Amino acid sequence: MRITERERSRRDRAASGASGPFIRTVHSGLRTQTIVFRQLPSILRRIALVAAAGLFGLQAMAFELPRHRSVPGGVAVIDLGASAEPPQVTLDTVPVLVVGDPARWMAVVGIALGAQPGTRHVAVRRTGAPEVRLPLVIEPVRYAEQRLRVAPGKVDLSAEDLARYERERAHLVEVAATHSEAIPDTLRLRQPTAGQRSSSFGLRRFFNGQPRNPHSGMDIAAATGAPVVAAAAGRVIDTGDYFFNGNTVWLDHGSGLLTMYCHLDAIAVKPGDLVAAGERIGEVGATGRVTGPHLHFSVSLNRAMVDPALFLDEISESATTR
Repeated sequence: MRITERERSRRDRAASGASGPFIRTVHSGLRTQTIVFRQLPSILRRIALVAAAGLFGLQAMAFELPRHRSVPGGVAVIDLGASAEPPQVTLDTVPVLVVGDPARWMAVVGIALGAQPGTRHVAVRRTGAPEVRLPLVIEPVRYAEQRLRVAPGKVDLSAEDLARYERERAHLVEVAATHSEAIPDTLRLRQPTAGQRSSSFGLRRFFNGQPRNPHSGMDIAAATGAPVVAAAAGRVIDTGDYFFNGNTVWLDHGSGLLTMYCHLDAIAVKPGDLVAAGERIGEVGATGRVTGPHLHFSVSLNRAMVDPALFLDEISESATTR
């Protein structure tokens, strides 16, 4: 019987352990990619798959995490171990950012400034498995104090200003609750304007002798008109002129990671705009409740304002001021 060229090719593939195209999807916390291995013997297919998974694992390992500091206003990085798909993690029902790959997933948890030291728990859910609760130990921390003099009308609000503030606060609570499904491009942020970091996060502030909430961001000293850029790629979710914050921009970077830029002299973006890391979004100013031109920069993670310095490159002590 005469054997056709097509049949000979089929038999050769069968003898070598190969079949048609071998397709496998590789998942990581950063991306999902389908890889096609054509006409490979089975042992070579296995080697190729392991190599591909290793490649994406290395890419995930290169995904820089913020510095772990499990204190009020800090960030806790919790090892979730291995699973084929990323686990779903919540803290008090609020979704928590998860990054990594099937070999190792990590939860990146924002801790509110008002959190009490002690042990709390995050809930971890995996497909087909019971819920697991992992401990989150919050250590005590003592932040500095700062006393400022401002115009009396910025501390003792008139009935009209108080009503405005209450309206704005309700709106900003909704903005801060934004949670999109995208994974952030990076957790290593850019300093959004050049200048000294002129006020530490967590300062307990007294305005005209009256105590107020701790400072929930980082102040960067800069001249009016200095460019302000996006700390990472994201989408503009809010802009506005607020009583305390002045001209403000909010960016959503995905999975509950938000950044806020306040006291701007000018705003260069509008809600819905997509911006790249380093793209200009406004200019430094002195709008809102301020004592001089500067940028107030905040980072919110799973609805908690956390220390921006944990996401930035470390700088020398001489480059910071109170």
